[in-house]
Amino acid sequence: MSVMGKPNVITIILDDTGFGQLGCFGSEIATPRLDALAAGGLRYNRFHVTAMCSPTRASLLTGRNHHAVGYGFLADIPLSTPGYTARIPHDVPTLPEVLRTEGYATYAVGKWHLTPRYERSPAGPFDTWPLARGFDRFYGFLQGDTSQYAPNLVVDNHYVDPPATPAEGYHLTEDLVDQARRLIIDLEQHAPGKPFFLNLALGAMHAPHHVSREWSDRYLGQFDDGWDRLRERTFERQKELGVVPPDAVLTTRPPWVRAWDDVPDNERALLSRQQEVFAGFLSHTDFHIGRLVDLLAETGQLDNTIILVLSDNGASAEGGVDGTYNEHEFTSRLGSTLLPHDEARERWGDERTYPHYSWGWAHAGNTPFRLWKRYTWLGGTRTPLIVHWPRGIATPGEVRDTFVHAIDVMPTLVEALRIEREGDVTFDGASFAATFVNSEYSGRSSQYFELLGSRSMIDGRWKATTNHVSEGVPDEEELMTGSRDFDEDLWSLFDLTTDFSESRDLADEHPEVVRHLAARWEEEASRNNVLPLSDSIMSRAVDMVFPRFPPRSTMVYRPDGGPITDESLPFLAFGFSVRARCTFDLSARGVIYALGDWSGGLALHVSDGIPEFHLSRASELFSVLATESVTPGEHVITTRYVPGEPYGQLTLEVDDIVVGVVQMTGALPIVFQHGGAALRLGFDVGLPVSASYVPPARFSGIIHEVVVSAESAPPPGFMEQVAQALHAD
Repeated sequence: MSVMGKPNVITIILDDTGFGQLGCFGSEIATPRLDALAAGGLRYNRFHVTAMCSPTRASLLTGRNHHAVGYGFLADIPLSTPGYTARIPHDVPTLPEVLRTEGYATYAVGKWHLTPRYERSPAGPFDTWPLARGFDRFYGFLQGDTSQYAPNLVVDNHYVDPPATPAEGYHLTEDLVDQARRLIIDLEQHAPGKPFFLNLALGAMHAPHHVSREWSDRYLGQFDDGWDRLRERTFERQKELGVVPPDAVLTTRPPWVRAWDDVPDNERALLSRQQEVFAGFLSHTDFHIGRLVDLLAETGQLDNTIILVLSDNGASAEGGVDGTYNEHEFTSRLGSTLLPHDEARERWGDERTYPHYSWGWAHAGNTPFRLWKRYTWLGGTRTPLIVHWPRGIATPGEVRDTFVHAIDVMPTLVEALRIEREGDVTFDGASFAATFVNSEYSGRSSQYFELLGSRSMIDGRWKATTNHVSEGVPDEEELMTGSRDFDEDLWSLFDLTTDFSESRDLADEHPEVVRHLAARWEEEASRNNVLPLSDSIMSRAVDMVFPRFPPRSTMVYRPDGGPITDESLPFLAFGFSVRARCTFDLSARGVIYALGDWSGGLALHVSDGIPEFHLSRASELFSVLATESVTPGEHVITTRYVPGEPYGQLTLEVDDIVVGVVQMTGALPIVFQHGGAALRLGFDVGLPVSASYVPPARFSGIIHEVVVSAESAPPPGFMEQVAQALHAD
């Protein structure tokens, strides 16, 4: 069957973007290009997701409930239990697999996060990488987040360095859109008329909130009156725009989120700056999405391209009460920001930071709902959806209030593209393609939700939601009210026909409905492999499936190999040595090894023959410098972390003679970088670990080998620390 004339399909996935953060959904953040797509298409104000990234992406690409395809949680903690394997079964066809059999070119650009931990190294296995799940080409990153200035990039099945440096103005969003445009241009130039499917999954708006001041300074002073006023203004615009019904109620601010009026004056400037940077980041993202849309218009493809814009979950509160200028503070077991407020405010969003805003802004971003990412309240599960398709939408600019879920996207596209389903293509979702031409289409009306023990059930007019509080974010564990015990959980009940925002609890008035929905949830949980329930990251980490070929406690690396991903290194957190055997020349200089950057990492480099060892613990820098230069010839330079009381020490040795020691002020993190880091020998890329060198800083001598050894056994509580680190992805 000919595919000539078939519509192209683009899914644009924003990360951690709440219901009230796009201009066309009531935000005062400027998103003119997305607003234009909404004006020329449809907005859905009852679109739902799973409350977290990997699960939503799995549902989107399969049309199946996330537990049913192994994604009850993140790709970073694969388990043996069926609902949590972190691998989509190969007998479940994915959207790109189906479209490729129909003659489509299939491209994945951006975030993947559907490959289990320990299978993301250059050694694979590659059976869960994008090319094995139906995509012809892939350009992006495999982890849950990455630096926008110096990302860990993959092309197809191999790692590559970014095409430009931070100093040259590199930004990941711009690069991803450049690559997407090139793929479309190449296809048109080499196979004109062949339709394509592009899954553009941006790292924005997930932390780190990275953007230049050119963009963030556009919002200077705009949020000085705080998140409470912002939320009120957003709600009023939502009513004006019709994305919430006239009788909708703005839910109350929970007591654990400070009223802006209670924020001390000396903290407000920094907190306001956090939202300014987020807003600039979103406007920057919108601009570059516009460049992709412009290409479609210029090549005459826009009218026959189905574009869907959505977010994988509600706004993220993982910055906690105060926000953080370096999100790696969390996994490094640090408290609040190390920087003075003035300095943090000045740097926020630049290459020296890895920032995440306060949960007060997340609460405002999810207006008019309560709670946020990781919870099955509407703040975590109801996000924006825009559908733009000039040839297929009858009355553009309208708002649809049909119940829609991520699992409904694939069956909708299959119907819209008139694909005849084979027997093995089955869905948990249902098509909502009828809404493109029929504003009265009601769709389906039942869906379960579960994420980290938070549970809810929609059945007809009713929604029941538990008050369960999960583990993972320290401020939530300390401050949030609710149940920490499944046996003590209470179900609230809401009538969604009269209560758009889940604001009036009717559980006491209709106990029989609560019992019915709780029983329905149990049925769905049993059918979809949700059980056994767990809200504990620690227990999942204990049961995690580790690699078949794990790294040895001592590994030998040579400079003619490629970068070594941190998941392939011996565990460094409980004592390590790195022995580098090198030949030094007369003016020895440059990097001998580097892992990560100044937001978290370690490096050994030489300046004028003097070795320097630097370790960044979430931007808290420890440096050990030799006092004399190394003579020309072969030497062994050893860097160590030696655990001890209270926190151990770092040492630098030249030919087994200690030449420098520094005391640590805290334990080492389990992982230095949330988005993964790579050990490089003889040079560095992207951002440095210390400002004392500038990448690439190639080593002027010869590196013969670098031997990395884990030298101490994990102490008691190791799995708790692993769990905390893994959850940050």
